[in-house]
Amino acid sequence: MKVAIYSRGLDLEQGNPLQVLLEALSQHQIGILIYRPLLGQYSLPASMLEKLTPFQVSDDLGTDVECLISLGGDGTMLDAVTLVGDSNIPILGINFGRLGFLASISPSDLEIAVDALVNRTFVVDKRSLIHVDANRPLFDNAPFALNEFAIHKRDTSPMIKIHTYLNGEFLNSYWADGLIVSTPTGSTGYNMSCNGPILFPESSSFVITPVAPHNLNVRSIIVPDNNVISFEVEGRADQFICALDARKEIVDKNIELAVKKEKFSINLVRLNENSFLSTLRTKLTWGLDKRN
Repeated sequence: MKVAIYSRGLDLEQGNPLQVLLEALSQHQIGILIYRPLLGQYSLPASMLEKLTPFQVSDDLGTDVECLISLGGDGTMLDAVTLVGDSNIPILGINFGRLGFLASISPSDLEIAVDALVNRTFVVDKRSLIHVDANRPLFDNAPFALNEFAIHKRDTSPMIKIHTYLNGEFLNSYWADGLIVSTPTGSTGYNMSCNGPILFPESSSFVITPVAPHNLNVRSIIVPDNNVISFEVEGRADQFICALDARKEIVDKNIELAVKKEKFSINLVRLNENSFLSTLRTKLTWGLDKRN
């Protein structure tokens, strides 16, 4: 078995979880690829370094890699999604961040997660992605996202007007600071913070949610994800922001934009007891009486 390890980097106050993970993997004779920048952040024994194969980009991940382990928060998981792409490599997230909807496995369960990998007692959830098309190149070789695509005004510029169409048919013109098109996975992210609804991961839908709409009767709408959603943007400023998860680009307002469901999906690894409902209850403290 061979796995890859990715992280943006961890706080030194969190100890050396990387070494703990490497030792746990080594006990099971698992081949390890490690994100090259991590090697400069930690002091690892020479005997351990000899067993590691550095990688830097997606092409360095071979077809024999059975899992990519993400150490960090949900933002790190989103980075891992762009690394894995359409390779079908499952991603396992160990949460060293804050909320952790995607990276839902606790650091205290690290060795349990390794045992689950070795014994293949984990569950793989398929998550749909959103894909953006434009009449100019955007987001390099990764025009897809796990959480959402968003249009947003720049800085302190006035609100923008976003004409939105479903399969070419006019839906609405949103006078707002921006507009979010979220996947079911992303419905617990930016969409939820803008009062959008939460969807189950297996829902074959997108959520369209305005950001600070000028018209109070405008609400989120859920649409089937077989729709192509296209946009025309008006505004006093000549540019606005396009965002795919944590990545963003500044574009001219005359750009042609559309989003649709990506052709491939992403596989997320979870332990058997970490269901979507248990994650909701834990992360959002549902069902807890805070009055005492």
